[in-house]
Amino acid sequence: MNRNDLRRVDLNLLIVFETLMHERSVTRAAEKLFLGQPAISAALSRLRNLFDDPLFVRTGRSMEPTARAIEIFALLSPALDSISTAVSRASEFNPATSTSVFRIGLSDDVEFALLPLLLKRLRAEAPGIVLVVRRVNYILMPPLLASGEISVGVSYTSDLPANAKRKVLRRSRPKLLRADTMPGAMSLDDFCERPHALVSFAGDLSGFIDTELEKMGRKRHVVLAVPQFNGLSTLLAGTDIIATVPDYTAEALTAAGGVRAEDPPLEVQSFELHMAWRGAQDNDPGERWLRSRIQMFFGDPDSL
Repeated sequence: MNRNDLRRVDLNLLIVFETLMHERSVTRAAEKLFLGQPAISAALSRLRNLFDDPLFVRTGRSMEPTARAIEIFALLSPALDSISTAVSRASEFNPATSTSVFRIGLSDDVEFALLPLLLKRLRAEAPGIVLVVRRVNYILMPPLLASGEISVGVSYTSDLPANAKRKVLRRSRPKLLRADTMPGAMSLDDFCERPHALVSFAGDLSGFIDTELEKMGRKRHVVLAVPQFNGLSTLLAGTDIIATVPDYTAEALTAAGGVRAEDPPLEVQSFELHMAWRGAQDNDPGERWLRSRIQMFFGDPDSL
């Protein structure tokens, strides 16, 4: 197919194909694209004629891509990113007058401790924009970026989509949070004997602290696991329960009063807080503006 032949290819069909590759379901693809299921089915029929291949084979409730579909997707996805980038570069962005909708992903600790300051700046510079925040972690970030449900995310990350970009915003060290009035720093023995609260998105009862303690032949006793940081200081108040949280989260919790923070009585590695974004929107003027503000208010130059 030469470039003149591309005139008979509907770009919307390629968007449908990419969405089907992500969702593996006509129903979910229709919901994602705000279209009816008949429209997606019709588009799939046209795609099969275009590529002369079934593209998807139903297996139970899922639609598995054929070898040809996988081959097409590997070539098509970066091409669509390039098209999106080319179009974005042609646009201008004025924060004072923009009414753009930005969809970002934040881990709970970031949303609780760092988002308020960012939001004040965004409201001052761009009062007409809309900010949609999705909850992410290292598991949820890759698929949300790959599908375009978020354009940028801030969390601890591991694997990311091939076309995503990543930058370290800060290196965070854990702090021990306590609400008791006992003087002095806590010893390791006291730390292991005291009941612990754990903030866990998935409801786990162990974390990186337990890994470090296990190396020392020690254990702690977790008596409470909650899904978010908001309200943690209230839960600790009036009890002997302690918690280990990121330093920037500890700063936000202690500022509200009722708890104090100190270094934990064991050596714990620092963690990198990352900003990751879609490569397709790397040069989008609005997205570049947003990322610059995220770096300004989420980043910590002293730790980099």
